[in-house]
Amino acid sequence: MHPQLSSTLENSSKLIISEERIAVLQPLVEYIQTKINNLETIQLNFICTHNSRRSHLSQIWAQTMAYHFGIKNVFCYSGGTEATAMFSKVGETLTNQGFQIQQLSSDNNPVYAVKFDKNEAAIICFSKTFDNAFNPTSGFAAIMTCSSADEECPFIAGAEKRFPIRYDDPKAFDGTDLMDAKYAERSLEIASELYFVFSQIKSPARF
Repeated sequence: MHPQLSSTLENSSKLIISEERIAVLQPLVEYIQTKINNLETIQLNFICTHNSRRSHLSQIWAQTMAYHFGIKNVFCYSGGTEATAMFSKVGETLTNQGFQIQQLSSDNNPVYAVKFDKNEAAIICFSKTFDNAFNPTSGFAAIMTCSSADEECPFIAGAEKRFPIRYDDPKAFDGTDLMDAKYAERSLEIASELYFVFSQIKSPARF
């Protein structure tokens, strides 16, 4: 893993998570553990309204934490109720925290390759609807990262489980003096909670 990213990950692991948030995260821990116990592939689709900020942060950190804890067969995706673009500040924030990001296209909805380790496959990120062909169509967990998407989509076709794990939108600070700090803060919050989730996973003795 890139050294600066390892430092960010260590810092995120020290953040305190409230008992209330642990209760929110625990069903996802149990879902992943059950998949591990049954030797099944784990597909996580993080869903927000525009697939521009929180869902991408969650997708990237979840894939990174799975790698960090050596949990195999975890494939993380993201989507929205509509497609826009991954907001540029998200990439900037993640770069500052140690990821290596390459922009692969330059249209209105750019495609990015995000790497957490030089020898591991890049995470491909671009804005898309949650049911886009790039994402799994069945056997996945739908993780709702914002309240509006959670409320507007009472049914996610193909999802075998649904988990409301909501985060405040850093978009509220766009164009303000607090913008950089709040994006970094939200990224670290998501990292810390996903660190907790994957740190709880136990590997069966037969693995």
